Amino acid sequence: MIGTGSVAVRLGNFLDRLGERALAWDELALEWVSENPFLRRLDGIWVLATYLGDGYIWGLLALYLILFGGPSDHRNVLVSLAVVMVEITVLRLFKAFFARPRPTRLGHVYPSRTAALDIHAFPSGHATTAFGIAYLIAFFYPAWPNVLLTYLVAGAIGLSRIYLREHFPMDVIGGAVLGSFMSCLLAPLFCALIH
Repeated sequence: MIGTGSVAVRLGNFLDRLGERALAWDELALEWVSENPFLRRLDGIWVLATYLGDGYIWGLLALYLILFGGPSDHRNVLVSLAVVMVEITVLRLFKAFFARPRPTRLGHVYPSRTAALDIHAFPSGHATTAFGIAYLIAFFYPAWPNVLLTYLVAGAIGLSRIYLREHFPMDVIGGAVLGSFMSCLLAPLFCALIH
């Protein structure tokens, strides 16, 4: 008969090996993206995408809807703001809990903006916000051009974070999942609360 201590040890060893493999994949994928010759030809796009992902593009979209939209657009902006505020709070808690360091900045000439943001990598705040807002736009404005364009922008923002070595791929994937999940969960709730 196998004791519970033996099962716990085996499970612990399995999880350690799994974690080591995931970390090795993450490092290889980071190198592949950040050193990819095709992506390097589009260098300026990735820098622009990262800066737009700081919130400028989403703020301008919200401002446009407030200034030129109707009452339903104003409610959508208010609901989206509430959702993003909760997402950022949960994101900060996750970053503090996981405390994963960011990748090293080898091979790129861009100064790191890490000190201005935070030191933790998982999950990516840019990806959390971008994919959370992409979900909200698809929720409120489901026409396929809106959805396609928004997810292309969110994907470019996420890829830019890896390309510029601000995040590992798993940080971006985790942020995309977190933002999408939180928006999916909270948008209907806040819509019901904000008439």
